[in-house]
Amino acid sequence: MAFLKPDVYQKNIFNIDYKRLKEKGITCLIFDLDNTLALIDEEKCPAKVKQLINKLKKDFKVVIISNNVYKRIKPYKDELEIDAISFAMKPLSVGLSKIRRRYNLKKNEMMMIGDQLVTDVLSGKFYGINTTLVEPLGVKDLKITSLNRMIENSIINKYEKKDIFKRGSFYE
Repeated sequence: MAFLKPDVYQKNIFNIDYKRLKEKGITCLIFDLDNTLALIDEEKCPAKVKQLINKLKKDFKVVIISNNVYKRIKPYKDELEIDAISFAMKPLSVGLSKIRRRYNLKKNEMMMIGDQLVTDVLSGKFYGINTTLVEPLGVKDLKITSLNRMIENSIINKYEKKDIFKRGSFYE
């Protein structure tokens, strides 16, 4: 069960120590979109996110990955001027594999960053790459995500009882 423990756990994408990730050899940051970079009903990239991504592009290859349709991620892809993979089928590793092949990456150079344990972290763990879990930006989720959150809460409750992981106890 500790298989699902993320390598890094932070409050949000702004609290991640990207300098430390670079020092560890991470060259590609793969961000989930909904409730990681933006609220699920935001159609335009928040200015603060755009500023962060533009800064990160100087040191990393930055990619968006989402189970959502291309129409949802295209405005972010275009505005941020980064690559994006839609319909990624997380927790399967199809999208991560595409990214790895497209940019000729080694798995230890990749970091999956997202707000869901059972899609984002699980896909990264299945694929054998580094994972970062962040708290969801909002409480509103897509319908399918509500089911994922119930599963996630069950896993986290078990982890908390075994002192493996505790929501709100952030770590690098």
